[in-house]
Amino acid sequence: MLKFLRIFFCVLWVVASSPLLALDELRVGLSTDIVTVDPHFANQDSVSAVCAHIYETLVALDPDTHLIPVLATSWRPINETTWEFKLRRDVKFHDGSPLTADDVAFSIDRPATLTTSSAPFTSYTKTIVSKKIIDPYTIQLTTAIPYPLLPNDLSRIFIVSKKAAQNASTEDFNLGKVEAGSGPFKLTRYTKGDSIQLQRNDAYWGDKPAWTQVTLKMLPNDSARMSALLSGDVQAIENVQANLVAQFRQNKKLSVYEKVSSRFMFIYLDFRDTTPYAVDKAGKPLAKNPLQDLRVRQAISKLIDRNVLAERVIDKLGVPNGNIAAPGTYGFSPTLTPETYDLAGAKRLLTEAGYPNGFGITFFAPNNRFINDDQVAQAIGQMLTRGGIDTKVQTMPMATYIPRAARKENGFGLLGWGVGGGEPSGAMRAFLATTDKEKGLGAYNWASYSNPRFDELLLQALRTVDDKPREKLLQQAVELAVKKDYAIIPLYNQVVTWATKKGIRYTPRTDEFTLAQQFHPE
Repeated sequence: MLKFLRIFFCVLWVVASSPLLALDELRVGLSTDIVTVDPHFANQDSVSAVCAHIYETLVALDPDTHLIPVLATSWRPINETTWEFKLRRDVKFHDGSPLTADDVAFSIDRPATLTTSSAPFTSYTKTIVSKKIIDPYTIQLTTAIPYPLLPNDLSRIFIVSKKAAQNASTEDFNLGKVEAGSGPFKLTRYTKGDSIQLQRNDAYWGDKPAWTQVTLKMLPNDSARMSALLSGDVQAIENVQANLVAQFRQNKKLSVYEKVSSRFMFIYLDFRDTTPYAVDKAGKPLAKNPLQDLRVRQAISKLIDRNVLAERVIDKLGVPNGNIAAPGTYGFSPTLTPETYDLAGAKRLLTEAGYPNGFGITFFAPNNRFINDDQVAQAIGQMLTRGGIDTKVQTMPMATYIPRAARKENGFGLLGWGVGGGEPSGAMRAFLATTDKEKGLGAYNWASYSNPRFDELLLQALRTVDDKPREKLLQQAVELAVKKDYAIIPLYNQVVTWATKKGIRYTPRTDEFTLAQQFHPE
């Protein structure tokens, strides 16, 4: 009998701990270590993806980047500068208070109060000059100029309970002291560098998630994330290690999901007069920044073999692109094709620019955010060095990289940007527009690039209501910045991947968000 009981309890323990049977709990391995769970503090997709479990926006993007209603049931322009949003009447925040227009107004104002943020959301709210609450479920938002993209922008602003959040600090959010969300999950614990623990919101107004509890484990190390899935420590992961995608597809115990992402990878440059990171062959800082010379920027672009990066370095998880917008999406310019690798042409341009023997430079990149980002940076460094630009590559975690770049301590580096909102204007405002904090422009313009004509075209596009003329203006602006100025050097769009244990399916998303509510048991 004692032997039987031992066997019985052993089997019971195995059943209870099985990740395939314990479908009331979902454990997901994330590829990025997020810096906060304050929904208004850090305008980073990795942070927003986690916050999207807890908080909601007026409108959102579906898996194919189309706008859909969430907390707003409808929205419409009532004149050239005013939009009206009607709110759902059956929404309660996690603190029990009902959603009202007052919460929306507070949430739009809050990002500007977080003055220590190195990645602010103000580029999405600065266009709003006044707010008028018509009734508890109707709010009108007025912009200084006609602005057709306000709904797109508001897909980035999470709505929080004013009652719960008005006296709360970012640290209060991180400590789980603030019940300000209305989303399908409630935050139970955030352990920085380790995990986020969530509990299903059984009072949620929409479709209830399949999982009563969710743990989002931060596993930026690729090997650790793959091992966690294979061992059963987690049941799903994002960003399958590139060289294992084919192997995972053949594994009968796993399912793999993938999609071409709206995220494009690019190189930003340094347009300042001098930079400590550009040196002569002896290692002495150059009196003038060589990146200011158009011919040098063109040469850098020609030295990069995008096909090698996409096919080999990231194992076919990339699609070369010369645009900001992904192929086939709104704002894509067919005239911007990926630059062809041309070693001889690059060397000729460097000679014409006065650098026949090249020069030295430091290239910065994150090492835990994008597909094989460390390897991509090293490959780019080798390509530039082969062309005469001796390149020292310096990589670091994304949590370190962003604040450094915001202080313009990197100068020349690798970045990826998800083109959200259904068009590229948000990205263009963020890192190509001349920096203007009052207008919410250039929040990520780490390159110090400025072209008044680009700004004029962009602002004209943002005032144009008709889609076709606006798209033409956006195309003209990006052609100017990319093709004429080489303000950035586009590389490729990522192909994003997820893997799950058999029996769990996922709806892949163009925006790369990993959302527990979109995992379902089969």
